[in-house]
Amino acid sequence: MTDRNKLLLLQLGLVLGVCYFFFFFGLGAFGLVGADEPRYAQIAREMFARHDYIVPTLNGHPWLEKPVFAYWKMIAAYRLFGVFDWAARLPAAFHATLLVVGVFFFMRRFRFTSELDAAMITASSAGMIAFGRGASTDILISTHFSLAMLSWWTWRETGKKLWLLAFYVLLGIGALAKGPVAPALAVLVVGAYALLRRDGKIFLRSLSLPGFLLFFAIALPWYFALQHRVPQFFRVFFIEHNLERFGTNLYQHSQPFWYYIPVFLLATLPWTVFVVPALIEAGRAAIRRFRTNSEPPPDPGDGLPGFLFVWTLIPIIFFSISRSKLPGYILPSIPAAALLTADYLHRAKAVSRLKIALHALVCAVLLVLALMTPFFMMKRAPLPLIGYGTVITGGVIAFLVMLMVRREGVRALHFVTLIPMILGVAFLLRPGAPVIDAYNSARPIAEELSQRAPASLPVATFNVKRDVAYGLDFYLNRPISHYEQEGPADLTAGIPAGQHIVVARMGSLGAVQAVVGNRSVAPIGQFSPRQLEFFLVGPEK
Repeated sequence: MTDRNKLLLLQLGLVLGVCYFFFFFGLGAFGLVGADEPRYAQIAREMFARHDYIVPTLNGHPWLEKPVFAYWKMIAAYRLFGVFDWAARLPAAFHATLLVVGVFFFMRRFRFTSELDAAMITASSAGMIAFGRGASTDILISTHFSLAMLSWWTWRETGKKLWLLAFYVLLGIGALAKGPVAPALAVLVVGAYALLRRDGKIFLRSLSLPGFLLFFAIALPWYFALQHRVPQFFRVFFIEHNLERFGTNLYQHSQPFWYYIPVFLLATLPWTVFVVPALIEAGRAAIRRFRTNSEPPPDPGDGLPGFLFVWTLIPIIFFSISRSKLPGYILPSIPAAALLTADYLHRAKAVSRLKIALHALVCAVLLVLALMTPFFMMKRAPLPLIGYGTVITGGVIAFLVMLMVRREGVRALHFVTLIPMILGVAFLLRPGAPVIDAYNSARPIAEELSQRAPASLPVATFNVKRDVAYGLDFYLNRPISHYEQEGPADLTAGIPAGQHIVVARMGSLGAVQAVVGNRSVAPIGQFSPRQLEFFLVGPEK
């Protein structure tokens, strides 16, 4: 075995080890959070139980908001490991790892010796860690879209048609992961790059009849099959959940136009100090090239920084125009920003003291915030000794980062940065996990309910957040009724006629009694971290 192959194996082992820690380690340390995670996990469970791999359902009703690919992946995990919350998160962890490995090999080919930097920056970015551990569709579309763009660039540089076909195949899978957004973004990125290079042939040469056939062969069968089974699918999915979601505030996710600027800066932490100058440098070079139609430095002859610059900006601009905004929408920009940053650092002979100091400060602040997270959630001030110790720890980390980078140079940057990130994530997944579980997941709520009431009793919610209802749906594995008549359409609206348990805000005895009329209402317990109370409601008289 040659020295180069030994180095490759060592680097790959390091990359996979880092990916294991950031994406797989402690996947079940705390339960499913938010509304999406338990909802998607339950949809996959219902499909798995019915052996129906075409129609996604939630509580027996067709769920037409997202395509099927994420559910297929979760079903595969359930089949292998059983129906657990951590199993529902495995597809995201796997795809995040796949993306990091793809980034590694791409940079090994086009920016040799920067591949490890690129992989580490991608894996340790806050956005990747957050979504790479979540049972959602965002990382799946980001992975396939990003790998598609890497394949397109490889085709452009090598001329090998196999890479262009891979581009279309990956976009087809992306369309199964989250709909038409993957091919739409690809068209915009390639078109914008062709415009930037003042070469329309770049776009035209990307059009491939075999590629289109592969794309449609992958994406269309499931769409047609679901349309045949559920005739309202086209209207609900394409019109309501794509066009109306983009052009209106139908789903109450409105944010200001500039919303994604802070989201992007936060998602690229702890590398933001280098991401911003990398974007500025690539943007200036791209503008100069557009104006002069020449190859100015620092854009090397292949134009990769310009391509990565366009790729980073297009999802941000596209979803900034949308009326509906959620943080995960711009996740496809993060791998491009990581690649651009790695290329920027690869070309940098040295890093200024100011940037090193700012980067060290960011690393220290992130670690301190991680250590303080349980206190923030509990809304309690830490003991003075803990507070002082945390601040001192942050100061030590900042000093170590500055010292190591000053002594070893840029080559040590990604290793040094991993230290506070690993410490912060490890704390959240071990000492901090019980608090995160109690204040953000319905798992302990379901466990408390199971101890206080028979499993056969129906459960309803009253005046609580949607994440509680969806979480109980998954952890109790039964439909959750919703007292409010105008609740989410996928939850059963109305008050159960028979005896049941209702989960409501603490102190809601009078409000529950007023809603159910002359039926008996008895408190049977509470869950203090979420300010929830459980009531046993008698049958109708």
